[in-house]
Amino acid sequence: MANTRETPPIVLAFSASDPSGGAGLQADILTLSSMGCHPLSVVTAITVQDTLGVEDVMAMEAEWVADQARCVLEDMPVGVFKVGLIGSVENVAAIAEVVADYPDIPLILDPVLASGRGDELAGDDILTALLEMLIPQTTLLTPNSMEARRIAQLDDDDGDAEPDLAECARRIIEMGCEFVLITGTHENTPQVVNTLYGESGVLRSDSWQRLPGSYHGSGCTLASAIAASIAQGLDIPEAVKEAQEFTWQALKAGFHPGMGQYIPDRLFWAHEEKDATGT
Repeated sequence: MANTRETPPIVLAFSASDPSGGAGLQADILTLSSMGCHPLSVVTAITVQDTLGVEDVMAMEAEWVADQARCVLEDMPVGVFKVGLIGSVENVAAIAEVVADYPDIPLILDPVLASGRGDELAGDDILTALLEMLIPQTTLLTPNSMEARRIAQLDDDDGDAEPDLAECARRIIEMGCEFVLITGTHENTPQVVNTLYGESGVLRSDSWQRLPGSYHGSGCTLASAIAASIAQGLDIPEAVKEAQEFTWQALKAGFHPGMGQYIPDRLFWAHEEKDATGT
């Protein structure tokens, strides 16, 4: 008897492999699967890292990045692109060329500029390439407040004072992306405030209880959860709301397997069901 099950929504994630399972492609795959999508994964780099920080990054050759993506794109219908750590200017160009051939597929870009410990993962050369080649093709950019300020000030030669986050969002949208979700984990506020901006200004602002500790892969989780929600048919504001709820629950259920950061439990709902049934 033929299997007639409907194919789940498919999301293609470009990112680096994280052997700790906390961030990168591993975080993308866990999140997308947990939210009912089928993840496709293109390796952009290999990292040496644990829950304490990133020790080294080796970018894949750009041709390999492009070939991985084109191979699966020619085979399966992709609903959403999600881009994380890219690894090199050449890889930015390769990804930009691939996604340009699929302009109707939404692109969620998480600009991974540094690790939780502060290890730099993208220099100004990569950032400039993002600005010139990928951000103009981006549907939704998901920087934290520090990343948003760095991106917004990249071409600022006026020596102005540090812009507020609304001004950062305005500048980033002028670079060509449609929406910006700036997360407030790094801000000195009682609650974490995440704000979604569009061309017309603030579209939604959500406050979340600030959880103790720090988490490895929280940004990857949020961006992938947004991608999954869009793939499931939600519009941008609703997808952002749904993804924040998923991410907060994953962080709240996080565990501490190593000597560094907590790891979000992207399968928190399965463990809750197990606890509820006692099996």
